[in-house]
Amino acid sequence: MSRTVIRGGLVITASDEMHADVLIEDGRIAALAATGTPAAEAWTAERVIGASGKYVIPGGVDAHTHMELPFGGTFASDTFETGTRAAAWGGTTTIVDFAVQSVGHSLREGLDAWHAKAEGNCAVDYGFHMIVSDVHDETLKEMDLLVEEGVTSFKQFMAYPGVFYSDDGQILRAMQRSADNGGLIMMHAENGIAIDVLVEQALARGETDPRFHGEVRKALLEAEATHRAIRLAQVAGAPLYVVHVSATEAVAELAKARDEGLPVFGETCPQYLFLSTDNLAEPGFEGAKYVCSTPLRPREHQAALWRGLRTNDLQVVSTDHCPFCFVGQKELGRGDFSKIPNGLPGVENRMDLLHQAVVDGHLTRRRWIEIACAAPARMFGMYPKKGTIAPGADADVVIYDPHAEQVMSAETHHMNVDYSAYEGKRVTGRVETVLSRGVPVITEREYTGHAGHGVFTPRSTCQYLT
Repeated sequence: MSRTVIRGGLVITASDEMHADVLIEDGRIAALAATGTPAAEAWTAERVIGASGKYVIPGGVDAHTHMELPFGGTFASDTFETGTRAAAWGGTTTIVDFAVQSVGHSLREGLDAWHAKAEGNCAVDYGFHMIVSDVHDETLKEMDLLVEEGVTSFKQFMAYPGVFYSDDGQILRAMQRSADNGGLIMMHAENGIAIDVLVEQALARGETDPRFHGEVRKALLEAEATHRAIRLAQVAGAPLYVVHVSATEAVAELAKARDEGLPVFGETCPQYLFLSTDNLAEPGFEGAKYVCSTPLRPREHQAALWRGLRTNDLQVVSTDHCPFCFVGQKELGRGDFSKIPNGLPGVENRMDLLHQAVVDGHLTRRRWIEIACAAPARMFGMYPKKGTIAPGADADVVIYDPHAEQVMSAETHHMNVDYSAYEGKRVTGRVETVLSRGVPVITEREYTGHAGHGVFTPRSTCQYLT
């Protein structure tokens, strides 16, 4: 039996803060005891980690990543190996990535392809959502089988006609199926049909710079799609999770639905909390670095997002990590913003940025852990195995130095991308040591993990519905 003791830290979970020692046996949390008590002092172990003056927090759960995603004629630049290693550096010990069903192919083919990409390559644990691009009778039957296998969430797109897009009838049918099988529909809520009209008109006017990406993908079209998704889910009697919420008006739609008692949930991402259309408008072609969908919004939208996180109208902060290098990938859209691959790097930055939000007074420490660890684990059927520090939980534990200062930069990050969306941003707080199932993957700011340690994690259904 392998034993580790973490001594003297402030243990923070979504519900509690306590100065406690943590005993780990065979990859799981065995016990917690108040620091300095006879019970804690009696523990012996092969590995003792001092955490005095540090936080001891659950490993982050990033429920929205896209490793090796094909998009816009290229592929996301992080592999499962590089992306999960970067996640570990940032204090995230579980990702849930998106397997893709291509039109004309089965869900099984898509899921098998993603298993092949990930298996043996991940530094931390992983699960999958399933992107459903082609709804028909066989697809619906496959959804039931995937739920039984622990792939319990399905993403649909109201955007990207001709690629991932589903019409309202396809969405309704998938929602009806998820109402029966316990799955959770995740929705990219933007009116893609209308957006394509605005893109065509903007390009015809010669409006080709990156900033126009944000101008054509209007906040009202996010709000309209969010409203429509909510009402379709209500008709189907199904729960709904809206991904990457970016706009004041979309938050209002979620809040209204939740006030009506509907099982509707929302996620936002660090880019919408910390970046804005000012970044999209950076001179030259620099704004291309910040092209993602939903797009960055004017800065005044941020207040509604922070408020939504405090009031629980938004439950989760994930990254939508989908990196493309500036040189050779983002540059595909020079002269035509619609050809810029959509996506930002962020899997390594999320926990630190949200700790900065604690420093800045936007969030409490417990809420930080809730939106980054516990809530995503509950939302996607992994709690309390993931997302908390409690007896029986996986020993996914981060020793976090809340006083260390760092400057975010592409020169020092570990994501496989040639720029940082937060270049030059100074933040307080930094990951020091990371355990994944009790195994050190980051040890005092050195990478001690390896590809293949991370394993596929089957999930139960959404725990907010039981």
